[in-house]
Amino acid sequence: MMDWTDRHCRYLHRLLSRRALLYTEMVTAPALVRGGALRLLDHSPQEHPVALQLGGSDPRELAQAARLGAQAGYGEINLNCGCPSDRVQSGTFGAVLMRDPGLVAECCAAMIDAQSREVTVKCRIGVDEQDPEEVLPEFLSRIVAAGVQRVIIHARKAWLQGLSPKDNREIPPLDYDLVQRMKMLFPNLHISVNGGIASLDEAEALLASGLDGVMVGRAAYHQPADILCAADRRIFGAPGPDSTPEGAVRAMLPYIEAHLTGGGRLNQITRHMLGLFAGRPGARGWRRILSEGAVRPGAGPELVEAALAQVVRAAA
Repeated sequence: MMDWTDRHCRYLHRLLSRRALLYTEMVTAPALVRGGALRLLDHSPQEHPVALQLGGSDPRELAQAARLGAQAGYGEINLNCGCPSDRVQSGTFGAVLMRDPGLVAECCAAMIDAQSREVTVKCRIGVDEQDPEEVLPEFLSRIVAAGVQRVIIHARKAWLQGLSPKDNREIPPLDYDLVQRMKMLFPNLHISVNGGIASLDEAEALLASGLDGVMVGRAAYHQPADILCAADRRIFGAPGPDSTPEGAVRAMLPYIEAHLTGGGRLNQITRHMLGLFAGRPGARGWRRILSEGAVRPGAGPELVEAALAQVVRAAA
């Protein structure tokens, strides 16, 4: 979700669900520790609960980055061992770390020792020619021994050569059954499943199968209202009423005004709002008005209000 789940996106998603745990886009430990890019840790207190997702492979560097994340106020520090992109592989980050569970365990132990926030791991079931039935239990055993108590498993292999990141999200077959077997092997490990989950119905079914959590990525970005508006009630058992995309848009207006006053541009926020009305009357007009107008100089909250007004008219 690099370049997608930035702080503006997370602020919007928090308006839709008070309970869902949000994750940052991946921030590399070298950028924080060597590059001093502490601006990458910027977030609003209103986003919580929110986890910082780190990329890296040097235990000492990740420990420093985890410490910085804790100092910035994040409630969880997550190590990404699942991203298959060439850019990430070249830095020995992401899914390539599935080949070296000993190093991952060393990284996790260093991150845990460096600060007080919970350290979690997101991984694949394996990479390339690896047999997931063999490598995944070994990987989980190593990180559990290092002190990790919660893991998110993307239920697909990653092919590090020959498939694009997009293809790696779609072509390797999903194996939810394997993830469920890992829960049986590691009953005390909190295991969430990720990959291919596009509705709350699917999320509820996976939770009913015995898994502890479900992570939804692109579906929550492209159709955020479908995934998040009813999540607090259906997944967390909170009382209604559910949130609405219309309510979220109105609640975003002061945030947008503050962003523009600080020198920001409207499209930096509205690009994350395009899918709010996906599948509903007026959705095409909503997207068109925002896409065409938000990049224009001087565009402000009144454009968002105009786009919302036509959605309301279309639904009447």
